[in-house]
Amino acid sequence: MSSIKITEIKDKDIAVLTPKGNFVGGDETDELRDSIKKLSDEGNTKLVIDLGEVLYLNSTALGVLISAHANYSKREGKIKLCQLNKNLENLFVITKLALIFDSYPSQEEAIQSFS
Repeated sequence: MSSIKITEIKDKDIAVLTPKGNFVGGDETDELRDSIKKLSDEGNTKLVIDLGEVLYLNSTALGVLISAHANYSKREGKIKLCQLNKNLENLFVITKLALIFDSYPSQEEAIQSFS
């Protein structure tokens, strides 16, 4: 069963990934990596990752996001995050990833930030 939903907003060339649950370096984290890689291979340069239903990310999962960021930056793309809960917000601040990723309170705001 897939824990990641991919929605493509065709008219804006934006993809929205909506992962669910805990990302602790197992199959779910591989799936996140594969989903991002698939979009990247298809040439996507505007990605919103909606973390509203993600409770936990471990260092492996953060590594997936960091390498995705590097891949997108290299291709002049951008990844935006949205709906981080308090714990994730703190995690991104502590790890200084808040400086790398733009994050927004809602998916709509993240999507609009591309225009």
